[in-house]
Amino acid sequence: MTSTLQPARAAEAEKRPGRWLALSVLVLAVLLVAVDATVLGLATPYISEDLNPSGTQLLWIGDVYSFVIAGLLVSMGSLGDRIGRKRILLGGATAFGAISVLNAYATTPELMILARALLGVAGATLMPATLALIRNLFHDPRERSLAVGIWGATASAGTAVGPIAGGFLLEHFWWGSVFLINLPVMAVLVLVGIRTLPESRNPNPGPWDLISVVLSLVGMIGIVYAVKEAATHGVTGPTLAAGLLGAAALYGFVHRQLTMPTPLLDMRLFRRRGFSGAVLADLLTVLGLSGLVFFLSQYLQLVQGRRPFEAGLAELPAAVGAVVSGLIAGRAARRFSVRAVVSGGLAAVGLALAALTTLGASTGYPVLGAALLVVGVGAGFSFTVTADVILSSVPKEQAGAASAVSETAYELGAALGIALLGSIVTGVYRDFTGPAGTPPQAHESLGAAVEASTHLPSHAAQQMLDAARDSFVRGLHLASGAGAAVLLATAVAAWFLLRGQKLESAG
Repeated sequence: MTSTLQPARAAEAEKRPGRWLALSVLVLAVLLVAVDATVLGLATPYISEDLNPSGTQLLWIGDVYSFVIAGLLVSMGSLGDRIGRKRILLGGATAFGAISVLNAYATTPELMILARALLGVAGATLMPATLALIRNLFHDPRERSLAVGIWGATASAGTAVGPIAGGFLLEHFWWGSVFLINLPVMAVLVLVGIRTLPESRNPNPGPWDLISVVLSLVGMIGIVYAVKEAATHGVTGPTLAAGLLGAAALYGFVHRQLTMPTPLLDMRLFRRRGFSGAVLADLLTVLGLSGLVFFLSQYLQLVQGRRPFEAGLAELPAAVGAVVSGLIAGRAARRFSVRAVVSGGLAAVGLALAALTTLGASTGYPVLGAALLVVGVGAGFSFTVTADVILSSVPKEQAGAASAVSETAYELGAALGIALLGSIVTGVYRDFTGPAGTPPQAHESLGAAVEASTHLPSHAAQQMLDAARDSFVRGLHLASGAGAAVLLATAVAAWFLLRGQKLESAG
């Protein structure tokens, strides 16, 4: 049987001579999303100074994008399966560019939060479509592994390009310029994508169920909002109500999918241990990492006093490590095993995060750079292999929905990580004791403290900044330690959940 199927697969691949050029368009979309996510962290101190958000508003600016995108990914992935993945990718890319302008010119914290939410709606169309199109472009398993590796490596490269490009722009222009860099990238993506991307869709998709869309959106936002508010302010009546509403909506969503003849998301996918294990590993990994990622730029700039461009360069080792490991991850998983590569990568990230609990204001760069390199290598191995497992475990007609589940795990993990680990940093920070005359707004965020220090006498300003920075670093220690515990536990879970899982082989 294999001998008759394999030549057919090879022949089908040969009919797509432009598949690698088409891949370059898809990774351009990934690059765009990754750059947008990283430049926000770098621009946060400037946004704090200009828009003067409260600590809670600052967290909303950081995580509302993830809230919305997590709630819509499954719906948009399923919509792409129905109306065409090329169509939804190019339409979403155009909207992403237009809404980036709104982000750049936001004048209040509320408008910035709204702009980030709208960007989440557009962003929800991009990532599932790119992975689904890869599944339909590359039928040879080894080629697909390489394509997924390039896809993941580009996302990692975006984490390097974003801070460096953003740092350069922040040193020469106002903070809104970091969002305007999306426009030329988007223009190239749309113009080239129209000519090179093939259209693909599910030939028998069934209707796009709006009730399921609403249930998914309400459920995800309700749950994540409740977790964020409970972590920040404790359990209150409104928080509990939001959590219960979210849980009820998700229950309704799952029940509806199980009873519909053509659901938005085939829940039977989760019966496959490899699929479920890969999704869970992605969610918990991003959860453990996201709090650190969100606050690292603030540490480099506001604690260690680095300029934005220098801070961007300081984060480069993580991206380099992820790019290199992502390109060889598929080969490593076939030579050793899926669970060895994923669990080993996660354990390495966990140990690196544990090492970051020793950071101080005067910590030398070799310690930080080495830890970030290990984080990048471990994450590159893990994310690339789990993405390949998820894609190869479903029929290509369901590639959009399956890819959306994978991306939902990323975004939900990011939202929960910023909510939980970010709240740890914020909660510890607010308890710092400054000198007499310390303004109340200095306790909202480290950026606010730096701004407030300009209105105090030099001695009092230095005292306040020392206390604020020390408190911020202690919060970062706790968040890094919590992230390390999550990653190490996830490494153990992945070892058991991915037992016996193999990547497809062309041979």
